[in-house]
Amino acid sequence: MKKAFIFIFFLLVCTSLFAQISPVKNQKDSEGLEESGDLVSARNFSKTKVKKDKPPIDLYRIISADRDTTYVDTTLTLQKEYKFNYLRKDNFELLPFSNVGQTYNRLGYDFDATNLKPLFVAQSHHYNYLDVEDMYYYHVPTPLTELYYKTAFSQGQQLDAFFTVNTSEQFNFSIAYKGVRSLGNYQNILTSTGNFRFTTNYHTKNRRYKIRAHFTQQDIINEENGGLRDSSIPLFVNDDNEFEDRGRLEVNFEDARNIVNGVRVYLEHEYELISQRDSIGYNVLTLGNSFTFEDKYYRFQQDQASPLLGDAYKQTNLRKRSDFQETNTKVYARFDNSLLGSFSAFLNYNDFFYAYNSVVILDDGSRINNRIFGNQVQFGGSYKKQYKGFELSGKGAINIAGEFDGNYLGGAASFAFNDDLKAEASINVHSVAPNFNFLLNQSDYINYNWENNFENVKTQQLKFEVFSKKYANASVTYTGIDDYTYFDLKPNDSTPLPIQANARVDYLKLKANKEFRYGKFGLDNTFMYQNVVSGEQVLNVPQLTTRNTIYFEDKLFKNALFVQTGITYKWFSKYNMNGYDPVLAEFYVQNDQELGSFSLFDIYLNMKVRQTRIFFKYEHVNSLFSTQNNYFSAPGYPYRDATIRFGLVWDFFL
Repeated sequence: MKKAFIFIFFLLVCTSLFAQISPVKNQKDSEGLEESGDLVSARNFSKTKVKKDKPPIDLYRIISADRDTTYVDTTLTLQKEYKFNYLRKDNFELLPFSNVGQTYNRLGYDFDATNLKPLFVAQSHHYNYLDVEDMYYYHVPTPLTELYYKTAFSQGQQLDAFFTVNTSEQFNFSIAYKGVRSLGNYQNILTSTGNFRFTTNYHTKNRRYKIRAHFTQQDIINEENGGLRDSSIPLFVNDDNEFEDRGRLEVNFEDARNIVNGVRVYLEHEYELISQRDSIGYNVLTLGNSFTFEDKYYRFQQDQASPLLGDAYKQTNLRKRSDFQETNTKVYARFDNSLLGSFSAFLNYNDFFYAYNSVVILDDGSRINNRIFGNQVQFGGSYKKQYKGFELSGKGAINIAGEFDGNYLGGAASFAFNDDLKAEASINVHSVAPNFNFLLNQSDYINYNWENNFENVKTQQLKFEVFSKKYANASVTYTGIDDYTYFDLKPNDSTPLPIQANARVDYLKLKANKEFRYGKFGLDNTFMYQNVVSGEQVLNVPQLTTRNTIYFEDKLFKNALFVQTGITYKWFSKYNMNGYDPVLAEFYVQNDQELGSFSLFDIYLNMKVRQTRIFFKYEHVNSLFSTQNNYFSAPGYPYRDATIRFGLVWDFFL
């Protein structure tokens, strides 16, 4: 955290310096359009009288990787309460572990990925890992700083500090650091994560040439205790008074940890070869190129081998590391026409390797290689068109050469009946090789060494959604999966093994959200129903999940203070909850133990003063009154006890 506080001090100094910069002089309004997928006319900074008036909030723009544009939101809503967490996302379908910065068990699934090659290992530790698609770029009339702070669990804090500035109307950069350190309430469960990110974007005065880039350095460190020992679980469940201090409960490992570390450089630029815009329409042809280089590694380390994980090649100083490196070079063309819509096509060259530092020779003489490497050539395109209330979109891509076969094809159609009611139907078909640790894995533990030649996982998904504040937001999703891959326990063993299912998996998911308002009171309800029609032995989900929040909000002290307070209730039905394996940092399927069907009550009080939002929460307060502790995040891993948390989000506009 010392680095984080130094970083905050640096941001505040920079903010003070940039605040001394004179406002830019008025310039003629350009004919260019804002960098967004919808080609909406941009409001120029020159129209803002910076010296006299505070710039409107919609000039503080946030641009996604897909060029969709939003703006900074300083309101305090119930959705902000749901997103005030480590991931800064609504985690309704996730069940966190006891310490902040650890992994999450899944309460629901979305099979809408479009990757064309296997993903890296330790996917359970990638929830907080920012990919290219997760990066944002900015365009602001004055320097902007945002500080996010929230308490953690014993000897730690979490902080996300962000600063961005436009040195001119054409050039912007941002710098941010998200750091978490938390000791946790159990033995050997410390987490320490850091996400450094730098972004920049520039466009010429006529907006025909645009460039953007980012750099990230991310590390996620988790001490792994392997869960409670079998002898400690009854002491926790029966709420033994001598073990209210959770640090007294014995755990399986006291010397293990795993690390995910990654560095990425990304650069993209484009030029409008044809740039015709007038009051009647537009006709734009854009040529572009992007380059990505990423270097990642995952390492599991342990001081002493544990018999719980089987026999090991060595008994001390276990250190096994998997490396991944890839380079992407993409060229693309995009044609935007006011009558025909938006067309794009790309050609991408991908060079990769996934490797360990040695070859493994098993006792039977068989050999496990130490690397998978090669290159791929990918071709794809997309289309989007809006007409009155209709919107059509589609995208697809295929590996036309290289080590792995892969493709995806998706399409969506929506219609807005009015300002409140919109319906959308979509389809997604995807085929890709299983993740790298299904294909090749090495470890100092003998049982964790394998090499497989699995078939592609083939997914078909149909989805229908309705969006309406008046009626409800609802979705129905059907997913069929052939050759589904998963980790399962070996017979009469406690170590996972990669498996490819012979039978098809069919998965149905219904989700609905509706908020009721009466004066200053509100009731927000989210329900999810899931049913694995076939393949229930390999895909485990709770059948019912619900979250209900009743709250009160009002303005006090002559509208200077906005207050929102309420109670949130969350519950999910019992199911064969996935187990967690610390060596792989992955979840595995188990069908011997049902967990769940416990209630989570949170009491919260949130306040807003100007651009500062303050959050207080008493989490899992009902655990104070329970006589038995039946709450677990995974077999052997207790969920969080009752605790009071505090935090804030503070925006500075200069």
